[in-house]
Amino acid sequence: MAKSLSSILFKGISAFPSTRSISLASRSTYLHGMQFSTSVPNDPDTHDDFKPKNKLENADISVKDIVEQDVKGNPVMLYMKGDPEIPRCGFSSLAVRVLQEYRIPIASRNILEDPELKLAVRDFSHWPTFPQIFIKGEFIGGSDIILNMHQNGELKEKLKDIVAQSESK
Repeated sequence: MAKSLSSILFKGISAFPSTRSISLASRSTYLHGMQFSTSVPNDPDTHDDFKPKNKLENADISVKDIVEQDVKGNPVMLYMKGDPEIPRCGFSSLAVRVLQEYRIPIASRNILEDPELKLAVRDFSHWPTFPQIFIKGEFIGGSDIILNMHQNGELKEKLKDIVAQSESK
């Protein structure tokens, strides 16, 4: 009895149109009564709230100038996916963990928030991947490079005066 009741109930639920997957020509899919869209960001039907924003549109400073100021003005500058508290990629997380071993202040910018910033950093360093680490104005590389430097002692040497400054505070 319970078996037949559950099969009737299941058949009854699956008969509703809201539980079927229906694809439409507009690149939208309806599944369980919810619409999922696979349209591209440049689609005129995409809402402005979900389009990438240029945070510097009305600013008098260029993205390139911001990158230069970041690199020159911070002893350790990290361009990463996410931020040090919540990295959004494993390589960015690794870079943060390695740098945090030295208990130094880390300045960072989330490249996922601004596509123009990401391109400006790539142009500045001539390096295609992220994260990108700059120490005392010098481009060092990504997480694999600083991990290797940490393991062979080069990173400790490079950061020794920054560590001394942060310990004296």
